[in-house]
Amino acid sequence: MRHRSVADLMTPNTVVVQRGTPFREIVRLFDEYDITAVPVVDDEERPVGVVSEADLLRRPTTEPGQSTAEELMSSPAVVARPEWSAVRAARTMEEKKVKRLPVVDDSGRLIGVISRSDLVQLFLRRDRAIQEEILEDVLTCTLGVSPSAVTVEVADGTVTLSGTLERKGLVPIAVRMSESVDGVVEVIDRLTFVRDDTAG
Repeated sequence: MRHRSVADLMTPNTVVVQRGTPFREIVRLFDEYDITAVPVVDDEERPVGVVSEADLLRRPTTEPGQSTAEELMSSPAVVARPEWSAVRAARTMEEKKVKRLPVVDDSGRLIGVISRSDLVQLFLRRDRAIQEEILEDVLTCTLGVSPSAVTVEVADGTVTLSGTLERKGLVPIAVRMSESVDGVVEVIDRLTFVRDDTAG
């Protein structure tokens, strides 16, 4: 069982601009690639800021067409690392009030961009995919539970676990691990057990 990381969800080979890229060129890129923001990188491909549609609307009123990416961008760039969890990326976006994060490697070079819409995909996982991951990865492989012992039902991300486990101590573990599966909204616990190994 493996959580989706930023590397799994990000858009690689993203469109970028340089500090000196003019306003009109940025607008053209937004239109051509159907994007709403673009990272600004230096000569080493390291992000120094981000220009968004909101930044374009706030452009200087004097000679707006002469503005460059460096004058328009929000800086410094708030970045993510490829090994981050989706949850950490989402929290960073929330804390910094941004809708996307440039993703950088160990040397600080841009390798992709992750956006809110990329993260939303996690919670649009098909119920069938969630069910299979809980049955195969959580119950069978990790906890060693027979697939016939537990029934896993998933409806719109809500998981219902029913059936009988060998030991009582396995019940909270199964619930907790199911809750951590990507796309799960809630887990309803209807599990029973054969023997109580928690007493004493």
